[in-house]
Amino acid sequence: MEEDAPALELPVTLDKPGKVADYLRASELDPAERAALDQGTTVRRGQGYTLRVTAAPAVHHRLLARCQLLDGGPGASAVPAQRKARREYENRVITLTPIGP
Repeated sequence: MEEDAPALELPVTLDKPGKVADYLRASELDPAERAALDQGTTVRRGQGYTLRVTAAPAVHHRLLARCQLLDGGPGASAVPAQRKARREYENRVITLTPIGP
């Protein structure tokens, strides 16, 4: 059915750990990604916070891809708390309908 296709791009709300949100805010983002972060709602969580972001699944996937450096890599050291925050966000994003190749 053609009616089902647009449903894949309906906005989805996900909580983004504060360490991930802070990293993404300091990154160069495209306008849709920046707007999604700017419109997010901060939710206090103990010592930190989460950012509740509503965006299309494709935007969440792109934001996740942008924060891969939090896991470290060649010439970059990883902070354990940032690695954990990125994994938590990844676990939330992978529950979304997969996007194309």
